[in-house]
Amino acid sequence: MGFFLCFLFGMTLSIWLMICFARLQRIRSESRSHLATTVASFASMTVNDFKKILPIGCYPPWVVFLEQQQLKWLNVQLEKIWRYVDEAASELIRTHGEPILEQYKSAMLSSLKFSKVTLGTVPPQITGVSVIEAGREGITMDLELQWDGDTSIKLDVETIVGVVLPIKVKNIRFTGVFRLIFKPLVEEFPCFGAVCYSLKEKKNLDFNIKVVGRDISKIPKFSDAIEETIRQAVEDPITWPLRQIIPIIPGDYSDLKLKPVGTLNVKLVQAKGLLNKDIIGKSDPCAVLFIRPLPDRIKTSKTINNSLNPIWNEHFEFIVEDASTQHLTIRVLDSEAIQSSELIGRAMVSLKDLEPCKVIDKWFKLVKDSEFHIDKKKRGQVHLELLYCPFGMERSFKNPFDLIYSLTIMEKVLKKRIDGTKDAGISESEKQKRRNVICRGVFSVTVIRAEDLPAVDRKGKSDPYVVLKMKKSEQKNRTRVVNNSLNPVWDQTFDFVVEDGLHDLLILEVRDYGTLGKEMIGKCSMTLTRVLEGEFTDNIALHGAKSGMLHLHLKWTPLPIFGDH
Repeated sequence: MGFFLCFLFGMTLSIWLMICFARLQRIRSESRSHLATTVASFASMTVNDFKKILPIGCYPPWVVFLEQQQLKWLNVQLEKIWRYVDEAASELIRTHGEPILEQYKSAMLSSLKFSKVTLGTVPPQITGVSVIEAGREGITMDLELQWDGDTSIKLDVETIVGVVLPIKVKNIRFTGVFRLIFKPLVEEFPCFGAVCYSLKEKKNLDFNIKVVGRDISKIPKFSDAIEETIRQAVEDPITWPLRQIIPIIPGDYSDLKLKPVGTLNVKLVQAKGLLNKDIIGKSDPCAVLFIRPLPDRIKTSKTINNSLNPIWNEHFEFIVEDASTQHLTIRVLDSEAIQSSELIGRAMVSLKDLEPCKVIDKWFKLVKDSEFHIDKKKRGQVHLELLYCPFGMERSFKNPFDLIYSLTIMEKVLKKRIDGTKDAGISESEKQKRRNVICRGVFSVTVIRAEDLPAVDRKGKSDPYVVLKMKKSEQKNRTRVVNNSLNPVWDQTFDFVVEDGLHDLLILEVRDYGTLGKEMIGKCSMTLTRVLEGEFTDNIALHGAKSGMLHLHLKWTPLPIFGDH
């Protein structure tokens, strides 16, 4: 009996242990399955997903989320072969660099020739690489470089006065991002036909210039001219979206070159409140405009002498290669002399902010270097009218008279030459003829009233009247004088027969009629671009006055154009 009881107890315990072991195995299997699923989910997560799950304070400081891959191994190999790269690159710079320098040279320089080129013993460091796009068409990568080298480049620079000076460029320091495009992909080794490289982002570029055996400071503006030439020659030909193409496998790679995509029409109207750069008198401002700083693409306005509120009313046209990344630069200078022009201020307009085929009428603030530069000086503003016309956009204007596509006269005229394929077959005389198209009509201006004019008389009043001038046709009219009023009402209408509405300008001067003379209170000006659309009322602030506003009613009545235009 005792043996039987022991046997029964042992069997029961064994069965219980087997059931517990089986249950434990099933729990462990389920746990492993859940863990595998969790690990697979983590493996498919992106860096941004991890950042959402784990806030910054929840992971150790040694955890770093890198968006770029490190290439320390490549830097080691580059250091080993750098002396061979130096020899090849130095010869390439010597061969292809001189034509580029000649293309970008300053007006002060006659020629630039290389006498010695060496990139030094310190190779650049590749700090990261990012794959931007990878597909059947090609591979696009961003390569971040940092270079603080012992480069030594010697140039023989001839000035416009015939003096030849040996220039040494040393200690180049560069940090930026290069974009590499491997395209097209082919079956033949190395599996791509050509490499395109472009400077996607420039964070820093510094170098030292020294005249061998002379003090460069004794040559006014010479150092600035050399530095500007080198910077433009280095940066512009390779700044994105421009790119240089290196064929790897022989073939035609012309389709990889950047091609024009449209035109930018710029009307430089005027500027106001410019910073005075002259000790005696006022500045003599002119404007320099460009998208690319090539000598044949830089546009320069006429100089307005002794004025801080110049009116130019000039029209320029630029070629656009990539509206998404390029920008228009406006530099306003005090041009006392060609060699001593001094920067008053600059403004930049991103082309991506312009709506295609729509006129943008805007004032832009002038700054010293960029909008992020801390500058307490008020440098003034510049008034521009901008019209970006992409090639081939004429198809979008199915009904120019539809309210959705309400175009100004300027837009209707310029849209005729939007199509690049048609424009390519037009002669230069025809292009100039279109550019100088005439809009003839009667421009009616009603000077309704002014308000909040500043007091000129001792009694705290003024005797205001308004002088109206058409800049191009030189027509002039004036209102009656309203005595002892800072809020005069005239309600007078003046008609001007305008032969060239696209290029004329209305100038209004508010003056005080006093016994000792006719003192200027303030003035304003406006183009006829908006007026060509039709009739409207506008309020215009006076420039050069502490306060004041003119209320105008404007109307345009087209007239037939006689002759062949």
